[in-house]
Amino acid sequence: MLKKIKNYINMNTISQIISGTVLIVLGEVLIIFSIVDKPEDWFWVLIFGIFFIVIGFFIFFNKKEDSIEEIKNNKK
Repeated sequence: MLKKIKNYINMNTISQIISGTVLIVLGEVLIIFSIVDKPEDWFWVLIFGIFFIVIGFFIFFNKKEDSIEEIKNNKK
């Protein structure tokens, strides 16, 4: 049982979760900053915030790379 859990959560998955979460949180902070503080270039800050959230979700929910990693591990 423990071996199955260890194989399911590998370093690739952990780094995927961390980097996806960081980008999503950074995007949310930028969006909130652009709405609340209204900096001089608020439009560009808002666009970058949305961009970071989209990229964060792609990284966070990318399952194709996990299946590629499983195939590499099975060949060894």
